[in-house]
Amino acid sequence: MGGRNSTLLATSYHDWWSLAGVDSLVGEAPAGWLDVPVANDVAARPKPSPVAEPEAPPLPAALQRREVPAEAAPKGPVIFPDDWNTFQTWLAEGPDVPGSQWDARRVLPAGQAEAPLMLLTAWPEIDDQRDATLFSGPAGQLLDAMLRAIGMARADCYLASLAVTRPPGGRCDEKDKGELDRLLWHHLGLAKPQRLLLVGSDVVQMAAGLSLPDARGRLLDLNQDGGKMEAVAVAHPAMLLARPAQKAAAWDSLKLFNRGR
Repeated sequence: MGGRNSTLLATSYHDWWSLAGVDSLVGEAPAGWLDVPVANDVAARPKPSPVAEPEAPPLPAALQRREVPAEAAPKGPVIFPDDWNTFQTWLAEGPDVPGSQWDARRVLPAGQAEAPLMLLTAWPEIDDQRDATLFSGPAGQLLDAMLRAIGMARADCYLASLAVTRPPGGRCDEKDKGELDRLLWHHLGLAKPQRLLLVGSDVVQMAAGLSLPDARGRLLDLNQDGGKMEAVAVAHPAMLLARPAQKAAAWDSLKLFNRGR
């Protein structure tokens, strides 16, 4: 009876292990029961392939290195046209005209070369730039009266300003004065007036090297192309309107043109 039960028990175990997927008691290959599975062995894990580090983002524009710009080659002196008509066109349109950099509104000369009298001022007044005409407004009316007093009219004269625009505040620095000085003598050499009236303290200082109080009331001999040009200095009519007491000194200077006539 016991033998039969043992057989049934063995068969039952065999069926249970078969259902569990075990078909032999010992495998053909030895098993390393104490080996750590590869999946759990950190040292045995395959090392990941190196990944390229991402490139650093570009620096903001303010922090990027900037190449120092090469210095511009120094410009030579401006070449002034030697022909009268070309010179007048250049004053009107030339981008390199000294004294044209201060304002877009240029005030150009009026009249012809070899005039009996040339009136020269340093730069246009505020009214002149507004009207695009030298000696405009009330100052121009006073100038016309001054010319009539010496038997002249505006139409008989050549009127010009050394600079074709007005500098801020009516003042310019020494560098600009240097270029205007070159332009002054070139302009006079082309205009060839018989006589010259310097109008205003700035142009008197540049042309005669004298202050207006020292220059007025006397004939000034300016050297031009080896010859001498007779010149007289007066305050600008705009100044005479503001300070009428100076009109007498201006009249004393103008009377010098009538000597010997």
